[in-house]
Amino acid sequence: MAARAVRVITGADDVLVAEAVRTAVDELVGGADRADVLDEFSGEEYSVDDLVLSASTPPMLATHRVVVGRGFARFGAGQLEPLIAWLADPCPTTALVVEWNGGRPSRKLVEAAEAAGGQRIAADVPSGARNRRTWLDERLADTSLRLDARARQCISEHLGDELARLGATLETLEAVYGPGAHLGPDDVVPYLGSEGDVPPWDLTDAIDRGDVRATLAVLQRMWGAGRHPLQVTANLTAHISRMARLDGADAATEQEAADVLGLRRSTFPARKALDGCRRRGTAGIARAVDLLAAADVDLRGRSGLPPRCITEILCARLAATAR
Repeated sequence: MAARAVRVITGADDVLVAEAVRTAVDELVGGADRADVLDEFSGEEYSVDDLVLSASTPPMLATHRVVVGRGFARFGAGQLEPLIAWLADPCPTTALVVEWNGGRPSRKLVEAAEAAGGQRIAADVPSGARNRRTWLDERLADTSLRLDARARQCISEHLGDELARLGATLETLEAVYGPGAHLGPDDVVPYLGSEGDVPPWDLTDAIDRGDVRATLAVLQRMWGAGRHPLQVTANLTAHISRMARLDGADAATEQEAADVLGLRRSTFPARKALDGCRRRGTAGIARAVDLLAAADVDLRGRSGLPPRCITEILCARLAATAR
């Protein structure tokens, strides 16, 4: 006999996982009194046996029970066996939500949940720029707020690579303006908080375009998000090094460039490096390598300048030489 509902919610971002768990719990509780139907387990004190005992208990004052187990990633394979056994013959009046935040979830647990008619819900933001835009658009469309195109663009640009902040941002806007409000960019900007981090290719793209102003603007967002100068210079070194390896290698296509660089999964870095190699040429790549080497020595104390200042000068010079 199948359980009322079984959901294993997984993801690497604690905020997104917590939001998915809250959404699942709200849906499963429905119009019932939470005090009558909801039993949550969290922290380091509870065991899987405690959760199974609760899940096996019929409801007293309602038609069903909702049992939530948080932080399940801390349990080893052997500790999960009582729950896997329960899933083989679950209580039909119990709705179970398992939160697995961080790391790969137990395949045996997921398979047992699916065999019981449940499902795994991945709460992660997808990889890839196009997939991330689709993910963002879907969630902006799901909100009760009526955001115009400029307001949506404003939110997207402001959050940058920190899309996990979207849920809290939308909740704030809904609390301020009310459900169904029509909002433009001037309405949303005051409530967006600090600018989010951006992916490293935003910086290398600006540099490769030769856009010094955009390069420094991206750097400021990185500083605000807590990026260390050594992280930035490591990304730049990898980017320019790929160009140097492609220089003279006769790679004409993205796939050929990926083969030269030994990339077996995404060819995206290969395309960026190939474009940059063609734009800079041999002399330009050599100049970029010299700039990186000089900045590396300066970061070790030669110039006496602060690390951020050294990195900003490096990025501005790399952008200027890419023109």
